[in-house]
Amino acid sequence: MSHTYIIIDDNPDDVTKTQAIAERFRNLSFVASANNYDDGVNLILEHQPRLVFLEIDPSDKKSSLSLSLINELYRYLSVVPKIIITTSKKELAYEALKYEVVDYLLKPLDINDFRKAILKFDRAIKSDLPHMEVKNPAATFEVLDEAIVEELETDENAVEIKTVVPNTDAPVTIAKEQSLIICVKSYGDYRYIDSNDILYFEADNNSTDIHLNNGEMITAFKTLKHFETVLPESQFLRIHNSYIINVNQVSRIHTGNTVCYIKNSTTKLPFSKSYKDNVDLIINRIASGNYLEI
Repeated sequence: MSHTYIIIDDNPDDVTKTQAIAERFRNLSFVASANNYDDGVNLILEHQPRLVFLEIDPSDKKSSLSLSLINELYRYLSVVPKIIITTSKKELAYEALKYEVVDYLLKPLDINDFRKAILKFDRAIKSDLPHMEVKNPAATFEVLDEAIVEELETDENAVEIKTVVPNTDAPVTIAKEQSLIICVKSYGDYRYIDSNDILYFEADNNSTDIHLNNGEMITAFKTLKHFETVLPESQFLRIHNSYIINVNQVSRIHTGNTVCYIKNSTTKLPFSKSYKDNVDLIINRIASGNYLEI
């Protein structure tokens, strides 16, 4: 299988060198290159390659190349390309690992290190394949790497309802929408969380803290914007630059003080005017259920 790739680097000579080494691998197919942030993002969105070689410490600071480019991709793509960092400084390696890049290669590129990186990439692609087999699109979707949302298959979450279709005696089975499980992966540690146990998501720079109803907090190395993009709006809505709330965990909304209260706790989260429409949507959803106004 041939995998397409894009090179994003402000140095034309380095682009040529990276491409020259990559051409030695038959399973890689070059698409294009870019030398700045905006062109790089646009190329990725246009071609949606499987792999990107990315410089994050450019000589030309006007190119704006950095790890933030990865975050930008999550705003638009449900499946983000695998990233291999190519740079001359090792100081940014730890920060890059938080983004779960496939590998971190130092310039000048070494063919042996490059080969190992491609093998890691190939393994990462294969490991994603099981999650790509979506059985029920209405109840299942995928988030690559740190946050993988998949269906929870247990007997108690599946129910059969038999009814009679007009002009036929054939029964119809209607599947109950299954709850979602969020898998937070970090350095080989897979943590599975039932979405119903989540109170809210809180932004923390380039990571996100997930607050649970048992008082526990789990950190995922994805931005809040990433979670806003992939979480179902039927259950989670953003109410502030720093917060996404579980609609089902809201006990009170005070529009005068612009705060939302969490069930069975003293926690209250502020909401901002820019997300007032989402707060109104929460109010309407609660009112549309079993609701008695006194």
